[in-house]
Amino acid sequence: MKQVSLCMIGFGNVGQAFARLITRKKDELEQRYGLNLIVTGIATARHGKAIDAGGIRLSVALRTMQRGASLDLLSQQPAPQDMLEFIAACPADVLLENSPVNHHTGEPAAAHIRAALRQGMHAVTANKGPVAHHYQELSSLAASVGRRFLFESAVMDGAPIFSLFRGPLPAAELIGFRGILNSCTNLLLEMMEQGKTFEEAIEYGRSIGITETDPSADVDGWDAAIKVAALSTVLLGIPLKPQEVQREGIRGLTQKQIAAARKAGQRWKLVCTARRRGSQLIEASVKPQQVGPDSPLFAVNGTSSFVQFQMDTLPGLGILESDPGPETTAYGLLADIINALRGQ
Repeated sequence: MKQVSLCMIGFGNVGQAFARLITRKKDELEQRYGLNLIVTGIATARHGKAIDAGGIRLSVALRTMQRGASLDLLSQQPAPQDMLEFIAACPADVLLENSPVNHHTGEPAAAHIRAALRQGMHAVTANKGPVAHHYQELSSLAASVGRRFLFESAVMDGAPIFSLFRGPLPAAELIGFRGILNSCTNLLLEMMEQGKTFEEAIEYGRSIGITETDPSADVDGWDAAIKVAALSTVLLGIPLKPQEVQREGIRGLTQKQIAAARKAGQRWKLVCTARRRGSQLIEASVKPQQVGPDSPLFAVNGTSSFVQFQMDTLPGLGILESDPGPETTAYGLLADIINALRGQ
């Protein structure tokens, strides 16, 4: 049995879902993979920090968060308040970086990952920022120290997007992709199809926890653009920043336009596209488009996501993820940990 210690930066919905997941799968991880996962550090921006080299009791940490109390109460040693100092002080084999995304620079998440790799940890994240802005640097650093930098949950939560191209598709050349990568806007457009105003759709999204207090990252296309940048950088091999993606959100769409599309048998979707010709990127865009029943995007409903890859060998391979949540993102983190430890 191999004991693997984890340092968690961020303990919000995804971090807590991950804690519940590894608790539920404890026996399976031990029996099938020979792994005993323990969490030796949890750091949050507003709910305290804790380090325990023997392993933090996750059930207690979850109850502490539910009560709104500070995780400081669980620490068995002084926990530095600075995140980089916290990472240095935490005895761990793997860093789980789940701080809020910075669409424009990828920091400070990238700094957290650098620090962990230099300390000999594998680095796993659901954060899109470091992938879109610092992929080459962080991947090279990980290789130089014999560790892995993995990020399956950064796009489409736990669906196997990045790992699909690490092994299962040898000798396949990716030419481009097209899909719906922002589940929030997909839901908002569906609500507007049902007669809600844009403002009413936003409020409904907030009520079920899919929309942030400030929804601009979703409705103005930044979340979708950073995902296009990440996929282009990693899978197409063409470095791209989200600021370089042609971007138009859904804020300008009216109920009249949406109703007219439905009357014509069409639907509006926020469509993400990237294509290359040789080593040149010829399109990278996020924009509202009308799609018909002949498009695989037409039937993508609610908070589901879909991406279709165009390859020289498989012209239309698609992956659909239905109604994801924190649990699916948490699974992507767990899959990355297992793959990092197995060298895959």
